[in-house]
Amino acid sequence: MMNISRVLLLAALAIGGTACSSIDTARTRDGQMGNLILVEPMPANMRSQMALARYNQILGQVELDDSQRADLLYQRGMLYDSVGLGGLAQYDFSMALKLRPDMAEAYNFMGIHHTQNMDFIQAYEAFDATLDINPEHDFAFLNRGIALYYGGRPELAVSDLNRFYHRDESDPYRALWFYLAESAVDPGKALQTLRESRNKLKDDNWATALVDLYLGDVSEGQLLSVLLVNVRSQQELANRLCEAYFYLGKYHMAQGNKAVASNYFKLSLSTNVYEFVEHRYARLELDLLREKALEDPQAR
Repeated sequence: MMNISRVLLLAALAIGGTACSSIDTARTRDGQMGNLILVEPMPANMRSQMALARYNQILGQVELDDSQRADLLYQRGMLYDSVGLGGLAQYDFSMALKLRPDMAEAYNFMGIHHTQNMDFIQAYEAFDATLDINPEHDFAFLNRGIALYYGGRPELAVSDLNRFYHRDESDPYRALWFYLAESAVDPGKALQTLRESRNKLKDDNWATALVDLYLGDVSEGQLLSVLLVNVRSQQELANRLCEAYFYLGKYHMAQGNKAVASNYFKLSLSTNVYEFVEHRYARLELDLLREKALEDPQAR
């Protein structure tokens, strides 16, 4: 039987990608969205594709016990997820759980995919299973909180996202998700909480500018200028733009600027940073916008 640790090590080494050493940006202006920074969408990682082929070969040809097969299915599922093949990823996670029902991480990923598909009851069940297996699973609180937020249960979302935030109060993204959930319950209190959270954030973290945007302390143009500081590669730029454009979309949604918000969500998607929370839920935001447009007779 093949040494499974060696297989996983070789596959992991195959996943790492190389980044471009130069950054090409373009700025556009129109009546609503000026000073845009554009990045070339990230191509599918060749090494990830090679690693997927290797996993396929091993799973199809090598004798494995249930635990080893579950581990490989989970690893392949994460790779599928990272290149945007969500359906295949979800299938692998579900197959891994049939072989090893105690895989907290597989349940966590299943919950994420159920949330993206707006299957919220199944998402809650998956995240509950994650936390039953591992009560200290940090990101299960984030992901269940997001599922509750999009599932129309903001009070419960606040509880999960508050817990997630307090585990690292120096993280601007945690502060923002807590704010987004709390603003669906009490906008005034949410803004006050975000202002208090700002005091615990570091100025040398570019993402702190996202919080400053929501607080009204910086403009969109200033945010995008801060975003460029110390960017060393196309990949790093794509990562930051994926995040920035999502939160700009949420910012404009809160102000009722649905057309602008929609464009920002599309820009977030255009980066192809599939594994980021912001990329995952930019598409969900667009789906929800389309649903609301169909329900609104004046939008037809």
